[in-house]
Amino acid sequence: MKEATWFFKERAEVLKTLDVDEQTGLSNAEVLLRRNKTGVNELQKEKRKTVLRLFFTQLQDWLIYILFVATLITVFVGAYVDAVIILCVIILNALLGVFQEIKASNAIEELQKISRPRAIVKRENTTTEIDAKDLVPGDVVILEVGRSVPADIRLLETIDLKIDESAITGESVLSLKDASFITDDHQTPLGDRYNMAYMSTLVSTGRGLGIVTATGMKTEIGKIANLITGQETHKTPLEKRLEHLGKTLGRIAICVCLLIFVIAMAQGRNLLDMFLLSVSLAVASIPEGLAAIVAIVLSIGVTRMSKQNAIIRKLSAVETLGSVTIICSDKTGTLTQNRMKVTDYCLSNGKEGDPLSLAKAMTLCSDATVGDGQVTGDPTEIALLQWGDELQINRKSLYESNKRIAELPFDSDRKLMSTVVEENGSYTVYTKGALDELIEKCRFVAERGEKELLDDEKKQFYREIAENMSNQSLRVLSAAYKSIDSNKVKPEDLEQNLILLGFVGMIDPLREEAVLSVQKAKSAGIITVMITGDHKKTAFAIAHQLRIANKMEEVITGQEIDRLSEEEFIKQVMQYRVFARVSPEHKVKIVNALKRCKNIVSMTGDGVNDAPSLRAADIGVAMGITGTDVAKSAADMVLTDDNYATIITAVEQGRNIYNNIKKSVIFLLSCNLGEVFTLVFSLLLGWPTPLLATQLLWVNLITDSLPAVTLGMNPSNPEVMKAKPRRLRESFFSGGATTQVFWGGLLIGLNALFAFYYGFYINEASPFNNVEDDEILSYAQTMAFIVLVGSQLLYALSLRSKRKHLFRLSLLFNKYLLYAIIIGFILQLTAIMIPFLREAFHLELLSWTDWAVALLFSFFPLLITELVKMLRVQQEKS
Repeated sequence: MKEATWFFKERAEVLKTLDVDEQTGLSNAEVLLRRNKTGVNELQKEKRKTVLRLFFTQLQDWLIYILFVATLITVFVGAYVDAVIILCVIILNALLGVFQEIKASNAIEELQKISRPRAIVKRENTTTEIDAKDLVPGDVVILEVGRSVPADIRLLETIDLKIDESAITGESVLSLKDASFITDDHQTPLGDRYNMAYMSTLVSTGRGLGIVTATGMKTEIGKIANLITGQETHKTPLEKRLEHLGKTLGRIAICVCLLIFVIAMAQGRNLLDMFLLSVSLAVASIPEGLAAIVAIVLSIGVTRMSKQNAIIRKLSAVETLGSVTIICSDKTGTLTQNRMKVTDYCLSNGKEGDPLSLAKAMTLCSDATVGDGQVTGDPTEIALLQWGDELQINRKSLYESNKRIAELPFDSDRKLMSTVVEENGSYTVYTKGALDELIEKCRFVAERGEKELLDDEKKQFYREIAENMSNQSLRVLSAAYKSIDSNKVKPEDLEQNLILLGFVGMIDPLREEAVLSVQKAKSAGIITVMITGDHKKTAFAIAHQLRIANKMEEVITGQEIDRLSEEEFIKQVMQYRVFARVSPEHKVKIVNALKRCKNIVSMTGDGVNDAPSLRAADIGVAMGITGTDVAKSAADMVLTDDNYATIITAVEQGRNIYNNIKKSVIFLLSCNLGEVFTLVFSLLLGWPTPLLATQLLWVNLITDSLPAVTLGMNPSNPEVMKAKPRRLRESFFSGGATTQVFWGGLLIGLNALFAFYYGFYINEASPFNNVEDDEILSYAQTMAFIVLVGSQLLYALSLRSKRKHLFRLSLLFNKYLLYAIIIGFILQLTAIMIPFLREAFHLELLSWTDWAVALLFSFFPLLITELVKMLRVQQEKS
C-alpha cells in the first residue's frame, strides 16, 4: 500500500492493515522484525565532500593562483628546485586546510546529534519514551504539546490537537486535526489531511494518539527535495570580520610587495629573485589560514562545551556569550532541582478530613505516568501522582473505572487544565491549576461530602493559607470538580461553577550550586534575573535564598507589568530582579525592554510558548531535559542538564574561546608583520635579502599552522569571570592588541636582522658592503632563517597568558602548544641537516657555537615581551 493513501482509510482498516492493537501496541519481537524491513527512522544525511574535492577547494584562492604563476616562471627560467619547493608548499597548505575543515566538520556533526527527538509509545501494553529513530510502522504514538511529530502518523484520537505544519506546507496557520476526518479525494493536499500528522512538524496545542504509517525517507518530509538534514553552518560575525581583515591585509601586503619590487629595481638587484621574494612575501604576510584556524578553534571550543552540558547550536552564540550582561532564568529545574514533592495540603477546614478526594482529582487531571521505574511528564504532575501513591490510591483501578473522554489542555493564559471522565455512566469535570485563577471559577466548596457556597470570607481564608505556604517557598496547586449531565458541554462552560476540593503545597529544592553560580555571575558583571509563574511572595522567598533579590521592591508581577506603558516599563525594568506570575508574552516584553536598555540578554525557556522570547533574546537557552522540541529549535544553546550553573560555565567557556581565538590571531599577525619588517628594513638599509623566497614560504608553513591552532586550545582561565562583559561590537584589536601585534612583529623582525648581521660579522664581513662570497651570504641567511622561525615559535609562549609571566606558568600549561613548538624545531633542524633539503633552501651547516647563538637570539622577543608584561602587571598593582 502506498504511504500517501492512509488519510482516506477508515480507522479499523488502518489498524488491520498495520496489524496492531491500539490499546497494547506492538510487541518488542514484532518491533525488531519491522525494523529489519524498514530500517531506522532517520532521514538520510547529505553526502560529505570527498577529501579530493576538499583538496581542490583549498586551491581556489587568488593567493594560490599567484604561487602557481610563480612556479611556472621559475620552471621557465630553469629554477626547478625552487619550483618544486613552491609546489610542495602549495600542497602542504592545501592538506592542512583539508585537515582543519574535516576536524571542524566532525565537531559540528557531533553537536548536531544532541537534540534527537523522543517519542512516547505504547508497546506491550506499557507506555514508554524512546528515541524517535527507534519507531517502526505500526507503533502507537502519543502526541503532546511541544513535541515534534516523530514520524508520519494516522491519527486515532485528537483532543484540541493543533500542529504547526509550516515545515512541510509553508502555511504559518496551525492545522486543527480531527481523527474522524475521512475523504474520498485521493489528491487531497498535505495541509488538508486533518487525520494525519507528519514527521518534523510540531504539536502546538492539545493531545493526540496515532499509529505510525511511515518512517525515515518514506515519510512526506523524506520526499522533499530541499530536505534540511541538519543545522546549516554559516560564518559567524567574528569569522566574517577576520575574513575582511585578511583581505584588507592582503591588499596592503600587495602594495608593500610592489613597493619592495620597485625599490629593488632601483637598487639594481636581481629581478627574478626579487619577483619570487615579492610573491613569497605576499603569501607569507597575508594570514590566509586565519578563517580556517578560527573555525577549528571555535569547533574545538564548542566540543569542549558540549562535554560540560552546554550544546551550542549556532556558532555565533560563542562570540555573544562573552558579552552577556543579563541572564533571565526560569526558576523550576534551572535554579531548582525540578524534583517536586507534596509536603503540605489544605482541605475545606484546613487539614481536617481525608485528602483522598483531592488526590483523586489531581490524579485524574494529569498526563504524567509513573511506574515500572519510569516517569514521564511534568515534574509537578509526577509529584501529584507520587503523593497519590503515598495515600494508597490504586491508579490502575482508578483509570479503569474513570475513562477520560475529553479535556482542556493546560495553557499559560488560563493557568488551568481540565478533564472530563466517565464513571458508571455519570460524567465529572476535574480541574487543577493556580489557586488565584481556579478559586474565581469556583462557586462552591466541598465540606464533609457536601457542597457549600464559597463566599468571600472563605476565599480569603484559603488565600491566607496559600500565602503562608508561598512564604515557605511552596508552590500551591489547587483542584476542583463538578458533575455534568452529559459529555456535550461546551468547552467554555467546563470551567465554570466548580466545587473547590482544596490545594497542595509542593517544594522544589534549590540546586546546591545555584547560589555560588549567581555570585560568580555577579562578579563577572552579569545580573541574574529570575522569571517564574509563582506568586510574588513565593518568588521573592526563593530569590532571596539565591541572593538574586534583597527586597520585595525588586519583584514585579505580570499583572503589574500590564498596567505599565511600554515606555514606563523600559524606564523601570532595570529596578527588578524577579518577574513573578508571568506569561510567555511577558517574557518577550521583558527581553525587549532589557535590550532597549543596551543589555545583551540571555533567556531560558522550555515550552512551546517560550520560543518567541528565545528568539528575541541575544542568546536563547533551551532546556535539554524538560524542553520541548519547539524551544530547542528556537534556541542558540541547549542545556543537557537544565542547570543554571551550566549557563555560567558556558559564559566562562565562551569568554575563554574568544580570548584564545584572539591569541591565535595576534600570534599570526605578529609573525607575518615580523617577516615584513625583516625584508623592508633590509631593503631600506641596502642590505642583501635576508630570506629567500623558498625560505620565506617554509617559515610561513611552519609558524602559521600548528602553533596558531594549539594556542586556541589553551586551558580555560577562571580569571575571565572577574572581568566585565565585553561589548558586543568591540573591536577585535581593543585592549592593546594592535600595540601587541606591532611590537611583537618589530621584535621578531629586528631579531632576524641582528642574526643576519651576526652571520656576516663572524665571517669578518658586513651587509653594508657588497659581498661576493656566496657562502658568507648563505651563512648569514641561514642564521636569519633559523632565528626568525625560532623567535616566532618561542614567542607563542608569551601569548598563553596576558598577565602571568613565563615563570609563573608551567611549560605543560598548554601541552599541545609545547608539542607544536618541538615539532617546529624538529622540522627546522631537518631542513638544515638533510643534504638535499639544505641545498634546496640554499642553507649552510652551522657550528655548534652558532647554533647556541641562534637559539639565544630566538629567546629575545619572548624574554623582552615577558619582562614588559611583568613590569606592566607590577605597575597595575602599585
